[in-house]
Parts: sequence; C-alpha cells; structure tokens
Amino acid sequence: MSVNDLFLSSKAKQRHRLLSYIVSILGYAWNYKMDDLKKYSFLLVYLLIPLPFVSLYLGGWYSFLPFFIVFAFIPLIDAFLHDSVNPTKEQEQELLKDKFFKYITCAYVPIQITIIAYGVYIVSTQNLVWNEWLGFTMSLGLISGGVGINFAHEMMHKNSKLQQLMSKILLVTVCYGHFFIEHVKGHHVKVATPDDPATARLGENLYQFLPKTLLGSFQSALLLEEKRLSHKNYCIWSIHNNFWWILTVPFIICIACFIFGGLIALSFFLLQSFIAILTLEIVNYIEHYGLERKMLSNGQYEKVNPNHSWNANHWLSNQLLIHLQRHSDHHAHGARPYQILRHMENSPQLPSGYLGMIIIALIPPLWHYIMDKRVVAYRIQLRQLEQL
Repeated sequence: MSVNDLFLSSKAKQRHRLLSYIVSILGYAWNYKMDDLKKYSFLLVYLLIPLPFVSLYLGGWYSFLPFFIVFAFIPLIDAFLHDSVNPTKEQEQELLKDKFFKYITCAYVPIQITIIAYGVYIVSTQNLVWNEWLGFTMSLGLISGGVGINFAHEMMHKNSKLQQLMSKILLVTVCYGHFFIEHVKGHHVKVATPDDPATARLGENLYQFLPKTLLGSFQSALLLEEKRLSHKNYCIWSIHNNFWWILTVPFIICIACFIFGGLIALSFFLLQSFIAILTLEIVNYIEHYGLERKMLSNGQYEKVNPNHSWNANHWLSNQLLIHLQRHSDHHAHGARPYQILRHMENSPQLPSGYLGMIIIALIPPLWHYIMDKRVVAYRIQLRQLEQL
C-alpha cells in the first residue's frame, strides 16, 4: 500500500469519525424533549453578555459589532423562526415549580455589576481610540438595558422581597431606579390611556415620544411615591422615601467612577446608562403604539385586556427577551412568570420582533408607513367584533 493510500485511508477514517460524532449529537438532540430545548434556549441571552468585550478585543469599528448582531443578524433569524405554541395547564404547573427560570434572572445581577465595573476599569486604564471607546460603551449599554432592565422588569413583578431588591440593584446601575415605582403602579394601571406617558399615540413619532416618556415617567413616579408616603403618614423627607436610594446610589456610583478613572470613567458610566434607558423606552414606544382602552359610561376606562399590547411570536428574540414579546398576556396577568406567558393570536401582531422594530422606529416615515395602517385595521376589526 502506498503512502497516498495510507493518507487517504486516514482521511476517510477521520471523516467517518466526524460523521459519527454529528450523528450522535443529532441523536442526542432528537431524544431531548422539545420542551427541554425551549427551556434551555432561554440561556441564549447569556451569549450576548461577552459581545462588548469580544468586539473591543477585535478593535476599531468592530467595537460596534454587537449592534449588527442584535439589530440585523437576530431579526434576520426571526424572519424564519416563529413560536406560537403555548404550554398546557399541566405544563404550566410544572414550569411554575421549576426554579431554573428564576435562576436565569437572579444569576445575572452580579454579572451586570461585574461587567460595568470591569468596563470602568478598561476605559480608565486602556488607551482606547475614540470609536473603540464609543462602540464599547454603547454596546455595554445595550446589554445593561436589553438584558439588565428586562430582567429587572421581570423581577419587580414578583412578591419576593429578594427578587425586588435584585430588580432595584439592576436599575440603579443604569440610573433608572424610578422605573421600579412607575412601571408597576403607573404604567400597568394607565396603559393605553392618555394618562400613561409610556404609551405612544397613533401618529406620534419616536422623537416626540421620548421626551414625553422620560419626563412624564419620572414625574409619575414622584407623585406615586408622594401618595404612598402620605397614605402611610410619612413625611416626604422620611427615610422611607424610595427616592433616597433611587437618586443617591447612582450618585455614589458616579463619584466612585470619577475618583477611579476621572471624566472618561464617569462618561462611560453615564453613556452606558443612557443607552440602556433609551433601549427600554424605544421598546415602550413599540409595545403599545396607537392602542387605546375605551372609556366606559361610568367614566372609567375598560379593564386592560390583550387588545392593548403589540405582540411578536418571533422565536429567537422572544427567547433572548424572556418572552417580553408576549406582552398582551403580561399586561392582562402582570404577575404571570415569563416561562408561562402565552402567545395570543387575536392580539395585535407586529411584523417583526422587538429588535427589528427598534430599527424601524428610529426612522419615523418607515414606522408610520408600516404601523399606522396596522393600528387602523386593528381598530376596525375590534369595532366589527363589537357589532356581532
């Protein structure tokens, strides 16, 4: 046998071995329940966390790579993968007992603290070019908003004091602690009414909405906290006022950043916070755009129902956002954990997942071209159903 024959024989064995591995892996995956595959796919969100650091390592304009992955690559996959399957009542009970889903959100809290602290260290000690600094800072803000605030949102709806504390910790790392007050006691009560600063009206563009929601949500939180303190007979300057931690903890973080790394570190912390807040509020713009609750004869608004939130059944973005896009069910049942949120076919549906819709929202003419006719069509559909 020639050397060539031996080489070819060796290559054939390698190919056979590789094929065997692939078949074994596919067999292993096939034997897994689809429920388990869906369960563990919620961990995909953790693959996003290293992206700012990997892109910074690549250097230059690659530091903006996470934006391409989040707002181009993921929406592209979303276009082909959808998930409208809901758990059965029996499955819901099993999912509620499984602590795995709680661990996903709780485990992220120390990670966010670590990556922000490490980010401060990097910008303070490395000589980054301006575009590297900007790309890295904005990319980290994308994570602290898209993952951090989203996980905080999930935990603030829990009865557990520990999870509520974790929610507050995540929010102060992006200077948005008042969201803890306003979202549950304000937005969930007033959603889809003119009284809610976080609900966008039909015809309102994103750049009109942002100042309204940023200022209005803060004012709403102040009024809600003042009302709570008054109800408990506490003075507004009392230590029980939640705005003490809402304002002082981010201020202390800012001072620590400045002492450690000067203006460059302080600017990093503030910009990543701004990007995180911006990410949240653009999603708020998308979630209820143009949807309205009817005023009843008694002067009250109708109860919140699945008609008052935009939904998306796009699989990948839904897993990464822990079912945030099943938003109708979330507003109809605010305490329902993310793992059992249901897709509601009759609720208003978006043409893309939230990540794809963010890009569209940034371009008002395109947004209004796509969305306004959907809002009008859905309103007509509701009126027709009422007449039946």
